[in-house]
Amino acid sequence: MLEAIRDALGSEMAADDRVMLMGQDIGKFGGIFRATDGLLAKFGDKRVIDMPLAEGAIIGSALGLAISGFRPVAEIQFLGFTQQAFHQIVQQVARMRHRSRGRFVASMVIRAPFGGGVRTPELHCDAIEAQFAQAQGLKVIAPSNPYDAKGMLLSAIRDPDPVLFCEPLHGYRFIKGEVPSSDYTIDIGKANVVREGSDVTLIAWSAAVNLALRAAEVLSMEGVSAHVVDIRSLLPLDVDSIVAAAEKTGRCVIIHEASLTGGFGAEVAATISSDAFYSLRAPIERVTAPDAPYPLAAAEQMFIPGVERVLAAARRTLETQ
Repeated sequence: MLEAIRDALGSEMAADDRVMLMGQDIGKFGGIFRATDGLLAKFGDKRVIDMPLAEGAIIGSALGLAISGFRPVAEIQFLGFTQQAFHQIVQQVARMRHRSRGRFVASMVIRAPFGGGVRTPELHCDAIEAQFAQAQGLKVIAPSNPYDAKGMLLSAIRDPDPVLFCEPLHGYRFIKGEVPSSDYTIDIGKANVVREGSDVTLIAWSAAVNLALRAAEVLSMEGVSAHVVDIRSLLPLDVDSIVAAAEKTGRCVIIHEASLTGGFGAEVAATISSDAFYSLRAPIERVTAPDAPYPLAAAEQMFIPGVERVLAAARRTLETQ
């Protein structure tokens, strides 16, 4: 996935000289995960800009550039650090088109990795994507695989509105897949059925999609057919696809790494309850992190959702006839 993201950035910078990168250590260092490695040498320090350790300044500067006609891609080292720029993102970036009555647009992307599975210190893994779900005017997307990462990032850079691009930390080097070298885009706001099934629906995004697929494999050996949906886009949300997936099986399990209370899975569950209620054959299950601070690395695997917890939730839905 890391290579897919780097390829998308490099190809779009070559195609459009308005695209520029900014963030902490993205230039000479190539980014903390090397997502921008080699781009400084190729495009120069006028388009790949090392910024100070000040997330508000990074986002505020990107907004100014976007209003001026550039297409900045701002990197925040971890999604948890976006809280240091919450005012800029929610009250400035997301509202710019509305506030200016369409005179100014914030055509910019904010890249930020998140999620567990790599044993980072506290504040680095926090899955706080739901905190941006009420930032109307902002698009929030979270790819689960390299193919989607490239196509969705290209779409995000070309989008007239600001996009928060959430990247799974675990996916950078542990999730692999074929990625075309050619140009292609994936529509923002469209969910993706990654596995067809008929007995229970597993709904997830980002790294949790791969967890759902692993659980689906185990269920298949038990004679259970799992339908797996990657929602990919939180804002805008593909309500039609989610409702269709719920109606197909009548049993739903929603999986994410954020805490239970206020997690975006609650919004997905509410959508299903509202629009597919009479198709449900069992209560909706959610498999999430607990309502607790993120633990030290040694306890991480007990904190984030695992295959066994997904299997247990799926089996509970199947107990209801």
